[in-house]
Amino acid sequence: MRARVFTVLILIAASCLMCSARQQETLEQLMAKADAAAGGQQADLCMEVAEHELKLARDAYKADKPEEGRANLEQIVKYSDKGHSAAMQSGKRLKHTEIKLRQITGHLRDLKYNVEVDDQPVVQAAVDKLEDFRTQILKSMFGSKSND
Repeated sequence: MRARVFTVLILIAASCLMCSARQQETLEQLMAKADAAAGGQQADLCMEVAEHELKLARDAYKADKPEEGRANLEQIVKYSDKGHSAAMQSGKRLKHTEIKLRQITGHLRDLKYNVEVDDQPVVQAAVDKLEDFRTQILKSMFGSKSND
């Protein structure tokens, strides 16, 4: 009886692993999808790429590979810009894109204090650019208020 239960548990675990492996796309596939998509879908995919790049940047800085970290930061800014532009042009997924930008910016601020002093301005520049994208989205959503 125990052998049967153990076998069933192994089969369930193996099937769960296979399902999750199928769902996880490689970063290159995700980038290709993001570049080929349009509108709100492109905004979502670009923000997903930016999140993946954020994880890679964090790992690179932890592994003391600042060159890789800087390259990942450039990709974060690039795909955040693409996502921001796609959301602005289509008028779709603005709120979701703004939320993702805010989350990524928060993580980058945390990262800034965990990198070498020489790399902090690079991280801050990425934070500033993402904040600009976020501000543009918020202005398009709510408009700027005049004090007339």
